[in-house]
Parts: sequence; structure tokens; C-alpha cells
Amino acid sequence: MELDGRVAVVTGGTRGVGAGIARAFLAAGAEVVVCARRPPDAPVEAGGREAEFIPVDLRDGVAVTDLFADVGRRYGRLDALVNNAGGTPYRLLGEGAAERHARVVQLNLVAPMTASLAAYEHLRAARGSLLMIGSVSGTRPSPGTAAYGAAKAGLENLARSMAVEWAPEVRVNTLVLGMVRTELSHLHYGDEAGIAAVGRTVPLGRLAEPGEIGDAAVFLASDRAGYVSGASLLVHGGGERPAFLDAANVDR
Repeated sequence: MELDGRVAVVTGGTRGVGAGIARAFLAAGAEVVVCARRPPDAPVEAGGREAEFIPVDLRDGVAVTDLFADVGRRYGRLDALVNNAGGTPYRLLGEGAAERHARVVQLNLVAPMTASLAAYEHLRAARGSLLMIGSVSGTRPSPGTAAYGAAKAGLENLARSMAVEWAPEVRVNTLVLGMVRTELSHLHYGDEAGIAAVGRTVPLGRLAEPGEIGDAAVFLASDRAGYVSGASLLVHGGGERPAFLDAANVDR
């Protein structure tokens, strides 16, 4: 198995995309630690193996440093860090003070940087891999989630700088995600008909599954991606169909 004997930490790994990534790492043979503020509703497991949960607030720098020190003591190594934790409510810029938008940037940009710095020496010792979970929101206008989009754009740039500064000991890459079907999809897209309708806007005709994101993450953490660093891998089903194609009055 590709990650036998490796140790990985997945932030926000208790549900949704993060749990899909954690399960994929378990299936690939890794020992997995998932962290979040609250425990998972059910164990994160795959192939009869279970991820360990450690509670942490990623905005607390001291707690994050202690987390990675604890992982280092207990497992003896750290081979991969997946900075997955993040998210945002829908809020137009004019509907919130700057401080509220800044909290979104704190969670989606500053917290991953804090975790990466705390994990660096452990990853360097193992010649490991660091993976940022980005978003197409960071590559296009994101009305209603502007601070989130700005943070994700910054996260991708941060990863590229880290890839240069931390080479050759640590590889750093970004997975740029489109829409993913999770247990919270109904909050964003409505009922099954709404989710299907949104999926039809994607060239591949559906939303991604968390396990598919996990498979891409395993690839980037594995030796098969040994010469991949500073890269952004688009996992978005082909992107978004340009609006002008539907507006144009021509035969196709």
C-alpha cells in the first residue's frame, strides 16, 4: 500500500472532505490523526482501521504547537499534513464589519500557516509532504464569500512560496477543489433535485465525492508524486461552463 508506515495529520478531518481524505489515507496504509474543535459524530475509519481524534482549536497557536509535538512523541514521525480545516458562511461584504470577514481569513489562511509552521520540523525530518486544500473560489470572483475566496487565493500562493523555501526536504502542493457532495450539501444547494441541478453545471455532470478528493490527496502525499512540488492540482470536474456559451445565439 502506498503509504504503509507513514503518519498523517488531517485538520478538519472529522467530516465532509476532511473525513474523505482521512479515510483514503487509512486505506492507503497510513496512521492518521484527525483534529478539529469537536469530535466526529462517528469514528473515521476505513478497512477496519480508525483515525485517532485529537481536539484542537487551530486558531490557538500554542495548542497547535502542542498538537504536533504530541504527534511526534507518540508516533515518532510525521510524513504528511493536510490543511483541510476551513469554511465560511454566506455574507456579502457590506453585511458585516471588517472584523467578521477577518475571522474568515484567520481560519482559512492564518490557521493553515500556523499548522504548517508547527509541523515543519517534523515534516523536514521525514522528508514529508504538506498539502493545502484550496478552492476554485480563490481563482474567480466569489460574491457572498469574498473573504473566503481571498484567503484561498492567498493559501495557494503561500504553498508555492513554502515549496521553494522548504525544498528539497518538504514537498508542498495545493488541491484546488470545486463543489463536493458532503453531509452539508443540502444547506448550500437544497434537496436532491437541487443538488442534481447544480451538478449538471459541472462538465462531468455531478459533484465530487469526498473519497475522490482523498484519492488525489494520497497521490500527492505518495512517492508517485516525488517530483511534484509547488503545484496546484485542479479537482473540479472540468470547471464551470462559461456563461456566454448559454447566452450566444448560435447553433452548436
